[in-house]
Amino acid sequence: MISILAKLLGGSELAAWAVIALIAVGAFGGTYAYGDHRGYGRAEMKYTAQIAQTKADAAQARADEIERQDAGNNAAKATEAQRIAEMQADNQSLKDQIKELRNEAHQDPDAGKPALRSYSVQRVNKVR
Repeated sequence: MISILAKLLGGSELAAWAVIALIAVGAFGGTYAYGDHRGYGRAEMKYTAQIAQTKADAAQARADEIERQDAGNNAAKATEAQRIAEMQADNQSLKDQIKELRNEAHQDPDAGKPALRSYSVQRVNKVR
């Protein structure tokens, strides 16, 4: 086979061996490149799927966290609104009590005197 190839290449046996070596290297290189490309293709598909899944998981986790925060904020707002209503009711009660005590003080016949009588002291003690 070498001699036939050498005759085709002009009689040089070294050139024939060089051509066979180049063909062998080309065949092995092509096989390697094809296999390597297929390996990269499989890896690309695998990691593309993993990245897509990771992105989907992150988006779901973000949506869940936003929903959790909204629920917590809404619960806090409801509690706050209830507490504000209670405080407003307490405030109105105090205003009513102050108004009542002020009216009693204006109606007190001893309002201008320097000393307090027992019913005046009781009225003052209600403020405490």
